[in-house]
Amino acid sequence: MKRDEIVTELFKMRDVDYAQFQGKLIPTVSSDRVIGVRTPALRAFAKDLYKDPDIDEFLCATPHQYFDEDQLHAFVISLEKDFDKCIALVEKFLPFIDNWATCDQLSPKCFKKEQKKLLSYIKVWIKSNHTYTVRFAIGMLMQHYLDDGFKTEYADMVAEVRSDEYYINMMIAWYFATALAKQYESIVPYIEERRLAVWVHNKAIQKSVESYRITAEQKEYLKTLKIKNL
Repeated sequence: MKRDEIVTELFKMRDVDYAQFQGKLIPTVSSDRVIGVRTPALRAFAKDLYKDPDIDEFLCATPHQYFDEDQLHAFVISLEKDFDKCIALVEKFLPFIDNWATCDQLSPKCFKKEQKKLLSYIKVWIKSNHTYTVRFAIGMLMQHYLDDGFKTEYADMVAEVRSDEYYINMMIAWYFATALAKQYESIVPYIEERRLAVWVHNKAIQKSVESYRITAEQKEYLKTLKIKNL
């Protein structure tokens, strides 16, 4: 299916009310770029396109005109089973991501089984000058390296990031809130020692206190670590 045909199909699935709702959630994307296709429909379409022999033409047609094309692009890449091919597609697409939603929807299934290989790319991405490449790197560390394979050196990588970008700082806070839920004893020193930027520090505590995965006792203690008088 050609790119023009794909866009035509997207408009057939358009939900105008949803487009207006979605536009409010993604302030970095102009409203005229939002078609308004719901996520389940995009995922289903992506599964069909993944099997299309002409899909490479669409994947090469960047930057896309519409936000929904970006979402579709992320879903198609996420279906790729070959790690090396997937990495190539991800690296080509990352510079064109201009919003948190597409960044967070890009979640290749094949990365789970190739954590050792993936880590070398994350170490490069997290030092990028591009907001959503950094956010993606932190998201991958959160998704794949907070369970059995956790090491504090991974948390160090995130703690060392300093940025004025809201969407990077929110991801850092999200990472540490999730890390507190999964690796509390290893992560709470980062909060106790104030190793994060102040806003990120307080936001991580806020997200942790709101989490059902943190015990009541842990929540009360974390509240005492909030930095006041900003």
